[in-house]
Amino acid sequence: MNGYLAPVLGLGSRAWTDTTTIHDALLETWHDARQDGYAGIDIIEGTAPGADTIIGDWAKAHLEEGIGHDPVPAEWDLCGPDCRPGHRRTRRDNSEFCPTAGHRRNQVMVDRAPLVALVFQVGESTGTADCLRRIEAAGIPYRRWSV
Repeated sequence: MNGYLAPVLGLGSRAWTDTTTIHDALLETWHDARQDGYAGIDIIEGTAPGADTIIGDWAKAHLEEGIGHDPVPAEWDLCGPDCRPGHRRTRRDNSEFCPTAGHRRNQVMVDRAPLVALVFQVGESTGTADCLRRIEAAGIPYRRWSV
């Protein structure tokens, strides 16, 4: 097509542990992109434990094979413009965080306009469900695996 890397959003639940399913999905997506004329895929992921970490580790292990890596961490220490006073929550170590940071990160990833999203969901994972709603609202095609 153009020698560019096709942007692909990979995301999922923190409880996801099935590396084989993720690796197979990424490899298939890379192969499809190559068949469509792309040089490979550029993987966008949110750096959270679980599925995101598995996705990011796979991308980093294949950087020289037509794979790009675009991590988008949530900025838990920062509040957004719509945050209300008193909304912050406290962690076990008594530090505070903004509970909407994950939602803002999800929108940033969707705004990168991936060609497809790969979604790996365990149960009712709220962060994954939030990102999936944003993907659907943006009209981005997706493939979903769930356990």
